[in-house]
Amino acid sequence: MSPNHTDLAAATGFSHLPERLRDIIRRRNAVLGPGYQFSETIPVEFASSFGAHLIDGDGNDYLDAYNNVPGVGHAHKHIVDAVCRQMAAVNVDTRYPQEPLVAYAERLLATFPAELSKLSLPCTGSEANDLAIRVARFHTGGEGIIATRWAFHGRTREVASFSPMLGEGSALGPNVRLIAAPDPRLCDKERSLEEFMRDQVRSAIVDLERHGYRLAALIADSAFTSDGIFTHPVGFMQAMVDEVHAAGGLYIADEVQSGFAQFGDSMWGFSRHAVIPDIVTMGKAMGNGFPISGVVFRPEVSDEFGQKVSYFNTLGGRSISVAAASAVLDVFEQENVRERVASNGATLMAGLEALTRDSPYVAEIRGSGLYLGVEIVKNRRTLEPDPNRCESIIKNLRDRRVLISRTGRASNVLKVRPPVAFTAADVSRLLETFAIVAKQQL
Repeated sequence: MSPNHTDLAAATGFSHLPERLRDIIRRRNAVLGPGYQFSETIPVEFASSFGAHLIDGDGNDYLDAYNNVPGVGHAHKHIVDAVCRQMAAVNVDTRYPQEPLVAYAERLLATFPAELSKLSLPCTGSEANDLAIRVARFHTGGEGIIATRWAFHGRTREVASFSPMLGEGSALGPNVRLIAAPDPRLCDKERSLEEFMRDQVRSAIVDLERHGYRLAALIADSAFTSDGIFTHPVGFMQAMVDEVHAAGGLYIADEVQSGFAQFGDSMWGFSRHAVIPDIVTMGKAMGNGFPISGVVFRPEVSDEFGQKVSYFNTLGGRSISVAAASAVLDVFEQENVRERVASNGATLMAGLEALTRDSPYVAEIRGSGLYLGVEIVKNRRTLEPDPNRCESIIKNLRDRRVLISRTGRASNVLKVRPPVAFTAADVSRLLETFAIVAKQQL
């Protein structure tokens, strides 16, 4: 190392870390391009994992209440075995007839309403949302997109144009209009949440048309995750969708983050609102961490696109990815995952509510199943966000080897989003640790 070389590990506040980890950070900063940030603030090198647990090189057990990508569990043996068997046999793409691919599509589609009966398989959630918007534009002839005010739908250039969570440096498209998340506190006394959301959609459509944009789609994360997690009350989506359809647009349900039974009461978040989307996107937990994503369509929306536009994804739907995704569905069937999520999620919600009921710094706890948000504020009366306290709580939990994250426009909502592999014992450990932190900071 030259004398003029900056010790990046020290410069970024990691000088207290072991030399091996500091060396990894130095080398990482030297060779990786933009976008490679650490999870929160304290880097940890993990050596092994199981269920909802990550083990570092010294054998310390971290409870993972944040990473829901390995949904049915880190290093789940059934997934590992399925992928290894397939890798040892054949790994071809969707241009070749594959019985496992067709069988998987049939099984996955069986979890959707009958109206949604066609499946495409990209690799990532970003690609899934990119394809969904592309098909929506083709089908409607429109360009206009409606999303929520702090939404995140992906990182491709197209999808970033309607992902305001990426920040001011990532420009929104001129064809994009943003609406508020379904926060009941924003409603006045004269309007229900359903009416409030419908009116926002209507106004967005009018403004798009005034600027020469016909509506293509409303896209909404079914948990409104980046906006701060808003899952209740249920039922307000139908009025929004009716407005979209009346304007000739489509409703895209983004299940990339919230799908695969994260809520416990259903496989897909949109079904809680008793509404049927035109397109549904999914990813993340779909392959338990293996790269595969999906887009499910009403056939009347996708068929003409398929006939007139050449679409192919080199890695999407390959044999090995389908093996991982199929094994995930096996686990759902064999381990009664939805029932476990509903039960453990209810215990977790009740515990968090009990621990924060009298805190002046907790505005409310939102969510369903194993998808919860705890809103941290400076004062419960004013609801002024307190991102610093939120960050401090996350760090305090991490120091006690419990991993969570944060969300919301002000980064003041604790995001508790564990894999659906979370057990009753995991819930107890999380609540016991949270109780210690709450006593100090809440």
